[in-house]
Amino acid sequence: MSLYDIDDPVRLKKINAALVNRVEQAVDQQRNAFSLFETAISLEGQIRKRTDELTSALRRVEEINVELARQKDISERANRSKTQFLAAASHDILQPLNAAQLTISSLYDLQQSDKAIAMVAQVERSLDTMNELLRTLLDISRLDAGVTMPRFTSVPIPPILDSLLSDLRPMAEKKGLRLRVAVTNDCVYTDRLMLRRALQNLISNAIHYTDKGGVLIGTRRQGDRISIEVIDTGRGIPEDQQEKIFEEFHRGPLSEGAADQGTGLGLGLAIVNRLVTALNHEVSVQSSPGKGSVFRISALRASTPPALQTAETQPSAPPAAKGNLSGRKILVLENDPAVVEAMEGLLANWGCEFKVGRSTRDALEALESLGWIPDLIIADHHLDHGNLGTETLAQLFTILPTKVPAILATADASETVVEEAKRLGVEHMPKPVKPAQLRALATHLINGGE
Repeated sequence: MSLYDIDDPVRLKKINAALVNRVEQAVDQQRNAFSLFETAISLEGQIRKRTDELTSALRRVEEINVELARQKDISERANRSKTQFLAAASHDILQPLNAAQLTISSLYDLQQSDKAIAMVAQVERSLDTMNELLRTLLDISRLDAGVTMPRFTSVPIPPILDSLLSDLRPMAEKKGLRLRVAVTNDCVYTDRLMLRRALQNLISNAIHYTDKGGVLIGTRRQGDRISIEVIDTGRGIPEDQQEKIFEEFHRGPLSEGAADQGTGLGLGLAIVNRLVTALNHEVSVQSSPGKGSVFRISALRASTPPALQTAETQPSAPPAAKGNLSGRKILVLENDPAVVEAMEGLLANWGCEFKVGRSTRDALEALESLGWIPDLIIADHHLDHGNLGTETLAQLFTILPTKVPAILATADASETVVEEAKRLGVEHMPKPVKPAQLRALATHLINGGE
């Protein structure tokens, strides 16, 4: 039946309402579908946008990584260059100073008047001060560049202090100060040479700023740590200065009229701070103006003592030697003209018979003279034609009929050189060389260690 056959208005209204409702539902469905379509289009655009952004971000990350790799390579090259520069600087800066100290010693022996002797002694003291300052600056540079790296081992404390006090006691006695030690027989986990340098700076600094009384070096056990303390009766440090003293170029006030007024650059404690940091130790200070100071280095105790170590080998304090060097044969391996000239003058004053070689070839030619066997060899490490003193000594030892004592006198204080000297069984003496120390060590070695 068609709609035209329906004559009931009510029924027609119902049918019409149902049709309208269906139409509205269909429209709603179409509207929803279109809305979903629009939403899908919008999401697709957002996804495409986010994908582009992510791609761009990844590209930027790749570019940043490439730049970081380039900067890292530049940094590594710079560090290698700095390391090479420091090695060259140590040698080139200290070589002229070494020549000057050797020459001034020869000049001292030639003086006849007391006034001339006093003037030469003053020049020698100035050279010593310059030497200490240069070494300190180079040490700071090496530590900052990461060139000096600690070699941790179990280190006994007493031998280090015995060696240090043999060097520093004359400095204390000259000022009329007592220098005492009260340490336990303990070991610490540290680098022996770096700890020794830190303690040397602390003790010499204590002596420097103490006018009367003395300096006490002691140890204190604190659980699994050892505190090494340097206690003085000096001028003390105001509380507001106690952190600043570990900064470069910060010096404590000297008493009016002090003999050392104006000397030094205030680098000793800066070196201590860097050394202690590199060793993972702790440094602290307690002080009262007018009463004195206590400096402490706290380090881990080493539970197992190390194998018996040889005593600290310091060329500055060899056992008393017999006789002199007159008539002794000395082979000098050195390529710096100023140092060669200074060594020739020094050895001539000592009455030595000597030959000089600038390279391995020169050294071998010097030994070709029939019957000329040196009593001692004094060698620099860096020679002509890229020859190394350690390698030259090794060659000479293979052709000499007997083992000849040798001193490797060099401004290269790297661990590699020190270890190589130890392996060869020769003494390592850092430049600038003090003539009195060189003569004492040379006489000691020639006499067979007597």
